[in-house]
Amino acid sequence: MHVALVTVGDELLAGDTVNTNASWLGERLTARGVAVERVTTVPDRVGDIAAVVSEYRDAYDAVLVTGGVGPTHDDVTMDGVAAAVGVDLVSNGEALAYLTDHGGYAAEDLTEGTTHLPAGARVVHNEVGVAPGCVIDSVYVFPGVPAELHAMFESVADEFAGEEPHTAVVETPEPESRLLDRLAEVRERYDVAVGSYPGEHVRVKFTATDEALVEEAAAWFRERVESVDGGDDSGDAAE
Repeated sequence: MHVALVTVGDELLAGDTVNTNASWLGERLTARGVAVERVTTVPDRVGDIAAVVSEYRDAYDAVLVTGGVGPTHDDVTMDGVAAAVGVDLVSNGEALAYLTDHGGYAAEDLTEGTTHLPAGARVVHNEVGVAPGCVIDSVYVFPGVPAELHAMFESVADEFAGEEPHTAVVETPEPESRLLDRLAEVRERYDVAVGSYPGEHVRVKFTATDEALVEEAAAWFRERVESVDGGDDSGDAAE
């Protein structure tokens, strides 16, 4: 399953708010065996939201959109999603009934637009907030408040699945530039994804659905790099 993430908000682009929703969703989806192939942040503009959602809807199995959901002036995500799928934004009776029956709200107390969703959308109820999310075609829309996003995603998480990935990590103090030959060779030898991440030490991450293959690739590489504690296992290790 291949998906794209779209996060909405001027505050994200300005750096006023850290985009923790993208990293949280990426981690949760990857753990379920789903390949996250795009993460895009767009401003609070209907046209920008509609254009990106429309493009990704055609290219991926699902599009997850978060942020800009609610009745305030800059909450235009539902408008953008409705435009992307070619439907109108309408008041949703099921969403209204949930808020009045379970949320403790009177209909007249809800701000106009709170329960407006794309026509034909399936409601995703908000158990820790007010603004509902929805699913329409392959597009999933959630609020940007992290607690609300987390709860709402978990309610539909079973709709995202793939083969469970397995990972192994090897750390080395060697500079990344000195590892290029061994990184290239381990890719040739083993059918695993290899990521290299510099920091205090270089972290080399091996990922595949075959756990034994991951461990074999990591072991091969570990024998050929300097270890974090200062040892050097590369030597004349057997091929």
